[in-house]
Parts: sequence; C-alpha cells; structure tokens
Amino acid sequence: MQEPVLRKLLLAFIELHILHHAKEQPIYGSWMMEELQHHGYHVSAGTLYPIFHNLEKAGLLLAETKSENGRRRKYYTLTPKGTAVLAEAKDKIEELRGEM
Repeated sequence: MQEPVLRKLLLAFIELHILHHAKEQPIYGSWMMEELQHHGYHVSAGTLYPIFHNLEKAGLLLAETKSENGRRRKYYTLTPKGTAVLAEAKDKIEELRGEM
C-alpha cells in the first residue's frame, strides 16, 4: 500500500502526463493506460477515467465521442486553459528539478 502523500504526488504526475499527451494529439483511455505503463504507472480504468472527468470538469480537457468500427470512444484534447496550466506546471517542474 502506498503512502497517502506519495499516492497524491503520483496522481499529480499522471495528470501532467495526460495533459502533455492531450496537447500532442487526441487521447483515449486505453491508450493512456498503456502509455502510463511505459512510464511505470499501473493505473486502472477506475482511477484513470475519474481523472479524465475531473480534468474535463476543470476546463483543462475537451471530450469528443467518436464512433470507429462500430465502437464509441471518447477522445480528449487539451483546451487553451489546459495549455496554460501545463505550461505553468512545466515551469515549476523545471525550477524544482534545478533545486533537486
């Protein structure tokens, strides 16, 4: 079991990964889970989708449902507000990285 503070920090890192990738291209849940696994995060759908919804509710992501091969999939892209938040977070990460 993870320490509560560590879990909170890791969830913030996951949010940053989501924002970063949503800036590059539209993303969807199962792709994001695989991408996060490449970085050592093992995230369930029960953890990931509420993060997507919270970021959307905060105005950082925009969701669009598309049908592909008879399957509906929700794609997320970064909003202008999300771009600004991501840029500020990157600045803070670089500052912290310089200190560590």
